[in-house]
Amino acid sequence: MKSICVFCGSNNGSSPLFAAAARETAKLLVSEKISLVYGGGSIGLMGILADETLNLGGKVCGVIPESIFTKEVAHAGLTKLHVVKTMHQRKQLMYDLSDAFMALPGGLGTLEELCEILTWSQLGFHHKPCGLLNVGGYYDSLLRFFDDAVSNHFVRPEHRDLILTDKTPGALLHKLKDYRPPKMKKWIRKDER
Repeated sequence: MKSICVFCGSNNGSSPLFAAAARETAKLLVSEKISLVYGGGSIGLMGILADETLNLGGKVCGVIPESIFTKEVAHAGLTKLHVVKTMHQRKQLMYDLSDAFMALPGGLGTLEELCEILTWSQLGFHHKPCGLLNVGGYYDSLLRFFDDAVSNHFVRPEHRDLILTDKTPGALLHKLKDYRPPKMKKWIRKDER
């Protein structure tokens, strides 16, 4: 594994646990010689993650749309910064540059990016591992939602299992490295309903 895309908030959040998790993730990536790919911002958890990775000598690649870049929230000191036209291009390029995906705490953008990459996996567009860092139980309700979606037959159990979770960056990275994509089919025949 050479690079991981990390989705996370453009705010720090309410708990110091979130910033601590971003710093711990940065230290882990640098110690494992894994490059960081992220949204290119200089603020919030994104900024903390990028700054810590750079301070420790790691490589950081940001991908940011022009509309956000012009608002002066782009990180100026990255190893590489790609400026793209649209959010769709941003997500595609982050996908292309990454071997795995991890979500730290964040808001709607973080959730949207994570769910899109999970959907691509569910549809068989890729077989890269996807992880969710559940710091301080932040994602407990989202994980319950995923379980409820399985119980209500909107998500198949093998698709629910596409999201790897843990409370610490080290344990989650271990799961991402050990990931083996399941053999599955997306579509259900009418006689299986």
